[in-house]
Amino acid sequence: MKKLTVTLIALVYSCMVLAQKNVGPPILLENMDMQVVSTHAVNNMYNFKFAEAESEFRWFKFKYPDHPLPYFLMGLSTWWKIMPNEDNEEYDATFLAYMDTSITKADKLYEENEENTEASFFLAAAYAFKGRLYSDRKDWGKAAWASRNALKYLEKSRSKGDLSPEFLFGDGLYNYYRDWIPENFPALKTILWLFPKGNKEEGIKQLKEVSNNAFYTRTEAQYHLMRIYSVENQLQKAYELSKYLHETFPDNAYFHRYYARSAYAQGRIPEVEKESRSILEKIDQNMPGYEAMSGRYASYYLGYIEYQLHKNTEVAKSLFKKAIAYSELLKAYESAYYHSSLITLGKIYYKEENLPEAKKYLEVVVKRAEKKSDQRKEAERYLKDIQKKEKEQRKEERRQKRK
Repeated sequence: MKKLTVTLIALVYSCMVLAQKNVGPPILLENMDMQVVSTHAVNNMYNFKFAEAESEFRWFKFKYPDHPLPYFLMGLSTWWKIMPNEDNEEYDATFLAYMDTSITKADKLYEENEENTEASFFLAAAYAFKGRLYSDRKDWGKAAWASRNALKYLEKSRSKGDLSPEFLFGDGLYNYYRDWIPENFPALKTILWLFPKGNKEEGIKQLKEVSNNAFYTRTEAQYHLMRIYSVENQLQKAYELSKYLHETFPDNAYFHRYYARSAYAQGRIPEVEKESRSILEKIDQNMPGYEAMSGRYASYYLGYIEYQLHKNTEVAKSLFKKAIAYSELLKAYESAYYHSSLITLGKIYYKEENLPEAKKYLEVVVKRAEKKSDQRKEAERYLKDIQKKEKEQRKEERRQKRK
């Protein structure tokens, strides 16, 4: 959530596919056969079966070479490869290339007929996704440019045809985040006054309708609702939705991790233990999307369970060390899981009177954690006590030598 910027105002309108009644020729996505085939492919995409999904998307490219849909879907598939670790820039160039091609194809349709609602929607969606990526990469100039284009085409398409559940997805996200952003990022208030006011409650209501009734944007709406429920401290709803998404797409690393996290927040320890072990197994199997980010969560949860509940200190130490290693691989030095793993290891070694090891981990907490954080203060207290004990030990050693 921290990465949300004004560019999300454009992103919130983006939909995977926004099927509207068109003034011109019938739009591709009103074809029922196409809907059935694309749904199968999209479900594969959400389940991180990217090869299978993209094979079908490439068939769409062959059958509809001049349409923006196949390229947009390929871009969306690439986007979900980024999702498990949004800091991973490995797929950026491929993602942008697909979105640019989708824009080129949609722009041609738009030039032929400005009343082509589908063309406007693809232009708005592709530019919005580009804006989101540029925002994540802190390339504010390109993010603003892409966002302005997304909004331009969005406004052209909104007035045409009755609202469908697909289009309501964008309205729901706009309504929610238009109010959420200034509440959490006051510095953006001066920018957001240019945009129409939102309504968070109405936004959530609209997203729920999309989750229940939309054909193409159902999963996207559920994903955003899951995150919104967490932010709004509606943890039971976040848990229920994350569980549903994981059960529906069991190999989606992002949904899997979020389910484990929501279960942990709810204190559902048997589920946390089961899913965390499953996550680590999938990492060992090199399954798509299962990498250090998921490993950090799962290792910490299992370390906590082994230490606090099973009283298996040696296994717990190994798991906390794994959580630390994953965090450092990600350079996630500000992560709460990183700090908690470090300080717990420090306390374990302190209790075992292995002061050098305890000191090693506690000193990292002092180095990495914020000055006023409780974890840093606790680590400093332990380090002071360790220094005292070490001083006493040296005094005793000198006394023994004099004998």
